[in-house]
Amino acid sequence: MKQKTTICLMEAAVLAAAPSVMAKPSKTVKPNIIYIMCDDMGYGDLGCYGQKYISTPNIDRMAGEGMRFTQAYAGAPVSAPSRACMMTGQHSGHTEVRGNKEYWGDSKPIFYGKNKDYSVVGQHPYDPKHVILPEIMKDNGYRTGMFGKWAGGYEGSASTPDKRGVDEFFGYICQFQAHLYYPNFLNSYSRMQGDTTVRRVVLEDNIAYPMFGKDYSKRTAYSADLIHKHAMQWLDAQDGHKPFFGVFTYTLPHAELAQPEDSLVEAYQKKFFTDKTWGGQENSRYNAVEHTHAQFAAMITRLDTYVGQILAKLEEKGLADNTLVIFTSDNGPHEEGGADPAFFGRDGKLRGLKRQCYEGGIRIPFIARWPGRVAAGSTNDLQVAFYDLMPTFCELTGVKNYVRKYTNKQLPVDYFDGISFAPTLIGKNEAQQRHEYLYWEFAETNQIAVRMGDWKLIVVKGTPRLYNLSVDLHEDKDIAAQHPDIVKKMVEIIRREHVDSPLFPITMPL
Repeated sequence: MKQKTTICLMEAAVLAAAPSVMAKPSKTVKPNIIYIMCDDMGYGDLGCYGQKYISTPNIDRMAGEGMRFTQAYAGAPVSAPSRACMMTGQHSGHTEVRGNKEYWGDSKPIFYGKNKDYSVVGQHPYDPKHVILPEIMKDNGYRTGMFGKWAGGYEGSASTPDKRGVDEFFGYICQFQAHLYYPNFLNSYSRMQGDTTVRRVVLEDNIAYPMFGKDYSKRTAYSADLIHKHAMQWLDAQDGHKPFFGVFTYTLPHAELAQPEDSLVEAYQKKFFTDKTWGGQENSRYNAVEHTHAQFAAMITRLDTYVGQILAKLEEKGLADNTLVIFTSDNGPHEEGGADPAFFGRDGKLRGLKRQCYEGGIRIPFIARWPGRVAAGSTNDLQVAFYDLMPTFCELTGVKNYVRKYTNKQLPVDYFDGISFAPTLIGKNEAQQRHEYLYWEFAETNQIAVRMGDWKLIVVKGTPRLYNLSVDLHEDKDIAAQHPDIVKKMVEIIRREHVDSPLFPITMPL
């Protein structure tokens, strides 16, 4: 049995409501930014988006104190390319990383105790010739920290946190490694402590026990808690005299469904007395699960507790009023490792799951809180995507004409696809530019999507399907045959926006 923890729902609420007990440091001119991105949370997984079964009081309070977006989109329907869109300011027809291409399968084995692992781990790297968001923030005077999942390059590649503008990192370089919540090791990099490269931190409390099977439950070093601990330590070290940019990429509630058997789990086990089990999948590193509904719900409430602690820490240090906090998910809901999205209504009445370019795979919760700057309790239907974050953060932090400043002139074309939604955040709606269209592609399921106003075109293996989201949000009725002119226009957009990638080939529409 996993060790008990002291986290509970009541404690989460207390933490979230904790008063400021420190004198406020002098405010910086530039705002601080905390970007919290969880893993595989569906549009309907939070109370403030209609979830009925799972308790999320801190994130719901964040929405009540800020702006809740109803038409926000991930960069892609899976982790690595979605994160790439956020990091690069490019959509998935332009960015280098367009899928979960792995780099660990052919590496030499390495052993932790009796556990066989990989000597090199990670995914396809971000293009080192194109600037990414932490580099911009650091270049403009920000302290930068990232905690959680990287998924932007493999160990030893040209794109690891130490080489891409991140001062402090703790978490998973490799998203496949993140399939274990009780892993053999995590990755760490600290410029302050004199690290010269990303290193592995072996979790000695885990490696004495196997990675799969009954004895896996004897492992005690829980990665989500460790990552959050490091994020909080970094946040606590901020003094208000220099702006900071924190990217907290929590792996919850991604499979596997595993966590300490504490009060959170126990509460949901009582709530879902009739529950499901799942037998495990060793090749994917997903261990067997009892009480799948309870486990999944507790993972989201545990994440909610983390968010409450972050907000409380900002209040405690007197930094809340000068800190923009964003909460979102990297893509839509999963059904891996025993997860049951149908039970929770996780898609928020949207069609599709993770790996699909239908709304359920890419439309995500998105909440922004900035006391005194973002209107409390507001809801906004502006269509935004992850590649809009780079221009938004640049505008809010005073980076003028970021495209001209950071374009690599040695490239034939260096794409920047986003539009700043800073005017919307700070209530200057009359100044807000809007996308003519949004664009996605995902080679692993051979799908392309374009949203143009209320029109949504999905291309599956080269075949276009057209939907009118204003009357068919669930994307049930393909009306491509009735609107050939609209299909033609949107296919032209695809041909204009797509840049061929030999690593991530896709079937273009005829």
